[in-house]
Amino acid sequence: MAKDVDSVFAVLADPTRRRLLDQISREGPLTATQLAEEYPMTRQAIAKHLSGLAGAGLLTGERQGREVRYKVVADGLGGAVTWLAEVGARWDVRLAALRRQLSEPGADT
Repeated sequence: MAKDVDSVFAVLADPTRRRLLDQISREGPLTATQLAEEYPMTRQAIAKHLSGLAGAGLLTGERQGREVRYKVVADGLGGAVTWLAEVGARWDVRLAALRRQLSEPGADT
């Protein structure tokens, strides 16, 4: 799972990839040509970003003629979300313990 989580965070470190993933999740399957109309880069650059997202398991592509339509993989973020929840839960426990310790009588002395 760690490798999957690492690849998801690595690919999502790029703001263009995050924007592409968000757009595809909202608008449904899209091609690199359709996406390139809204970005200040070439269709080939968009296709490279889409390939990175697909490689991390966040998108899947389906060829239709000369184009590939990309759509979001439903559980592609699952491993990263699980990891974030686990880390968040550990911090919640630590912060709760700190709150208890600070609220004990004499803790401010």
